[in-house]
Amino acid sequence: MGIKLGFVGCGNMGKAMLSGVLESGKCEKDDIIASAKTDGSRDKIKAEYGVRVAFDNKEVARFADILFLAVKPQYYEAVISEIRDEVKDNQIIVSMAPGKSLQWFEEAFGKKVKVIRTMPNTPCMVKEGMMGMCPNAQVTGEEVELVKSICEGFSKTEVVTENLMDVVTAVSGSSPAYVFMFIEAMADAAVAGGMPRNQAYKFAAQAVLGSAKMVLETGKHPGELKDMVCSPAGTTIQAVRVLEENGMRSSVIEAMMKCLDISRNM
Repeated sequence: MGIKLGFVGCGNMGKAMLSGVLESGKCEKDDIIASAKTDGSRDKIKAEYGVRVAFDNKEVARFADILFLAVKPQYYEAVISEIRDEVKDNQIIVSMAPGKSLQWFEEAFGKKVKVIRTMPNTPCMVKEGMMGMCPNAQVTGEEVELVKSICEGFSKTEVVTENLMDVVTAVSGSSPAYVFMFIEAMADAAVAGGMPRNQAYKFAAQAVLGSAKMVLETGKHPGELKDMVCSPAGTTIQAVRVLEENGMRSSVIEAMMKCLDISRNM
């Protein structure tokens, strides 16, 4: 038998992770269980993924070697209270909640448990996520690598120190929203210029995707790549001038700092 995975909650993020794990072949259907509160949700998960389903979170905790807490942060305290007595010493708890420290989990469980904090993002839904993870002292190096390997079925994953987890929230966890706003704004401008809406979204989104790929694959500084597009007396440098005049970079930095502040104080 392989490693058994449990998902407490299976909303959009949980389903994205579940789908990625199955597609990667890192775990078999019979070795995965997911909980959901309604009959309709459980039936849909069972039909779509073929995994075990449960109403009771305790059943999920009893089954799993690695237990993903895939519920919203405000439900963590209630869920932990429910499963606390079922969690075994050798079980690994994987959190996806911003602002919940490793110390918070030890206090919530009332005992030392193996916990890995993670912060995924919604591009996990298309297997292009970025995730930071941070283990507590009870988790061995081999266990970190095991969880990292499983998560890489749906997301790029890097281990960071705990003091950087709130930064991860700001730079990748929340940032898809910023990028979607940028794409929407570019598309609006294209529509204002006469382009059909659906076509405008395609042009804008592909430009962002291709630009990001250039940063990752060329290894060049983003400023150098920007300069490659900005010809002397050309159209692009005039657009850049207007963005600078309106404080684009400053706005992004201040927005991320606000996100970071909220995450640190949750």
